[in-house]
Amino acid sequence: METENYVKEILADIKNRGMDAVMEYSRKFDGYSGDIRVSGDEFTEAIEIIPEYEKDIIKRAYKRILDNHRMQLNSDRMRFSRGSIYGIRYTPLQRIGMYIPGKKALPSTVMMIGAPAMIAGVRDIIITSAPMDNGKINPYTLYIADMLGIKEVYKLGGIQAIGAMAFGTGMDRVDKIFGPGNSYVNEAKRQVFGITGIDGLYGPSEIMVISDGTSNNEYIMADLDSQLEHGITSKAWLLTTSRKQEGINNSRVEVTICRNVDEMIAMANEIAPEHLEILASNPMEIFSKIKNAGAVYVGEYAPVPAGDYFLGVNHLLPTGGTARFSSVLTVDDFMKKTSFASVSRSDFMEDVELGLSLANIENMPLHRRSMEVRS
Repeated sequence: METENYVKEILADIKNRGMDAVMEYSRKFDGYSGDIRVSGDEFTEAIEIIPEYEKDIIKRAYKRILDNHRMQLNSDRMRFSRGSIYGIRYTPLQRIGMYIPGKKALPSTVMMIGAPAMIAGVRDIIITSAPMDNGKINPYTLYIADMLGIKEVYKLGGIQAIGAMAFGTGMDRVDKIFGPGNSYVNEAKRQVFGITGIDGLYGPSEIMVISDGTSNNEYIMADLDSQLEHGITSKAWLLTTSRKQEGINNSRVEVTICRNVDEMIAMANEIAPEHLEILASNPMEIFSKIKNAGAVYVGEYAPVPAGDYFLGVNHLLPTGGTARFSSVLTVDDFMKKTSFASVSRSDFMEDVELGLSLANIENMPLHRRSMEVRS
């Protein structure tokens, strides 16, 4: 409640006082008081800073991400019946905001959001990111933004960035906000939902490993540790049928010895973790029974960090058990679905009695009249 009220007050202040409030919070939280929009010279400087071999690494990783997301693009779907057309039309969002935590390099997140947005055909993509101590945006963020053709980047972080994107303060408002953040950013996203769209509320990071004791323990430990690296609130579970793994040497890992594979599957579906690794002798059999997980990594050569960086699967995933009803970020998140109908007279007349009768059942005489005057 304390965080909720704190964020609410800041957002209200930004809505009421506009840029004066935004700049006040930028000075307070980020120690920055200069121009908020990144200049062309700053883009040029960032591009020159990045070593050529790292540029090549980024381009190769981006291509893998792009290739794996292209298959997600949906096209309009239509059904023809008695001279009528019924269907779903897919249209891209016009303007989205990408929130990138700014103090450290997070090139993978820029690519993970940028790739599906580009495939969807989003017209305008902007980035907000807190400036570093030198008052500049992380050069990796700017390099990838330039690579993707994104020229609108703002030196704003935290609650003030979310408020500015949602209310159109110092920039044109966005249709939807994407990207991870701390608890204050998540709360700000939650509160502006309805004014603008949001992708989800991400964090803390989670990993679960399902093991039958046949996999390399060193792999398991390294993978569990990898996600705990995100911070003290990160969570890690090991579900195993092997007593030999009972003493996994990390007090932050919750180890459960299960009686059989079915019990591990049931627990995994109940917890609905962000990342789920299956390290077992028959991993695909287990995978076929997993219903609730943000992402599933099958076998010893699909560790979660590989998915974070270069496999090409998206790493913006539901956390906190929300994988029971939420999904990984996909191209669909950057598109709207609109139903449409073009109806012939013969098709309408054939079944108009259905509409007339349902209008009577619901006691909606004006609904009935709209159909009745055509029949």
